[in-house]
Amino acid sequence: MKRINEYKKLFNVEQEIELSTLKKTYRNLVKEWHPDKFQVGDEKALEAEEISRKIIDGYHFLISIAPETKAKYIDQYIETSTKSGFDDFQHKGLLLEITFTDGTAYEYFGVTKRVFQRFVNSDKQMRFAKRNIFNSYLYRKSKNGSEE
Repeated sequence: MKRINEYKKLFNVEQEIELSTLKKTYRNLVKEWHPDKFQVGDEKALEAEEISRKIIDGYHFLISIAPETKAKYIDQYIETSTKSGFDDFQHKGLLLEITFTDGTAYEYFGVTKRVFQRFVNSDKQMRFAKRNIFNSYLYRKSKNGSEE
């Protein structure tokens, strides 16, 4: 959640993420902080390089959790979350990453340790996830099934 809030603040996003506004803000930020805009050796050049990387990462991250993006890929998400089993899962802080047997991985944000423990201890983990995780938490695809 910290990462989401940090990127929203960088892109000046209040609530809903609109792709057209995000794209416009991204272009303006890249123009302002592009490393080529500064002289080599200038102390601002290193700062610009760091901020530029953060802008690019933030842009791709915010696009992945935007409602428009999620709506576009909802059929794939439903297919994966209903027909594939779990290959692996990891929980760190409030982030739960589930890798499905088709190779696709999704990150779920805000999953507490208590919910994760209930998930792990459940005798029917897929049923628990369908009822308590898949549609209850903000998520994004973190890895396609074709990636190694």
